[in-house]
Amino acid sequence: MTVSITIEEAAERLETANRVLVIGCSGGGKSTLSKALAARFGLEYQSIDRDVRWLPGWRERDPAARLDILKMLVARERWVMDGSNPSTFDLRVPRSDLVIWVRMPRLTCLLGVARRVWRYHGTVRPEMAAGCPEPLPDRTFLDYIWNFERKSAPVFIRKLEQHGEGVPLVTLSSRREARRLLTRVGA
Repeated sequence: MTVSITIEEAAERLETANRVLVIGCSGGGKSTLSKALAARFGLEYQSIDRDVRWLPGWRERDPAARLDILKMLVARERWVMDGSNPSTFDLRVPRSDLVIWVRMPRLTCLLGVARRVWRYHGTVRPEMAAGCPEPLPDRTFLDYIWNFERKSAPVFIRKLEQHGEGVPLVTLSSRREARRLLTRVGA
């Protein structure tokens, strides 16, 4: 089971952490937070969407190839990894010095997606694979966000309990808390 810690404790741990896993619902701010932490601490920024899952034209990479790439990335010594897929928590969580769960309210996540679409629609955002321009969200994606706490969060909790023995976990529940963490570490 993971060990829940405060934002202040997370800020202290970030000073010496080599591997930070950032998880949460789409639109919550995982990528923004991850990139800021990577820049502040000189850690490699890894995006599951960009580096593991997607090929140009929104084609999904073969599952075996995804697993091979993920194993290689996780084995590296210093990183911030942005990506939520709980089916790979068994590989990622035990290697993490800190897990940050960006657990924003659904309306915050929906607004985050709306801002992202407004800014990047038709272009490739920095944390996405080449050749994957930002689309308009479809019903399935919006349903995922709307139902995240009911359907996905329990899976996250179960997988964190299974694979996070002794791993510190901080939960950020608002943009204000995310800013507070970044301010505490000078990012």
